[in-house]
Amino acid sequence: MNLSITARNYKAPDRLKKYLTEKLDKKKKMYEEVIDANIVLSYEKQVQVAEFRFKLNNKVLLVTEKSDDIFKSIDQALNNCERQIKKYKERRREHKSNKIVDNLEV
Repeated sequence: MNLSITARNYKAPDRLKKYLTEKLDKKKKMYEEVIDANIVLSYEKQVQVAEFRFKLNNKVLLVTEKSDDIFKSIDQALNNCERQIKKYKERRREHKSNKIVDNLEV
C-alpha cells in the first residue's frame, strides 16, 4: 500500500504521522486490497478534518470526518473506512459466488 499523508495549513507533528501509520499497520489484513491511501489532515476554523481516500482495484473510497480533535477525526474516519471496505469485500464475495452458481445451473 502506498501511503501519502498531507497536512493543509499546518505542519503535522511526527507523533500524528506515527499514530496514523500504527493504526493502519494494526489493521493491515483489512487494508490488504488497498493500492493507494491518501490522507489529508486540515483545520477549518475550530474544526479539525481528516479526509481518507483509499484506492482499491476498481473503486475509490472517500471518507471525511470532522471534530474538535484530530485524533478523534482520524479514529472516526478509520472506522468508517473499515465499514466501507467490509461492505466492498462482501459484495465482491457475493458477486463471485452468484457467478459460480449461475455457471453451474447452465
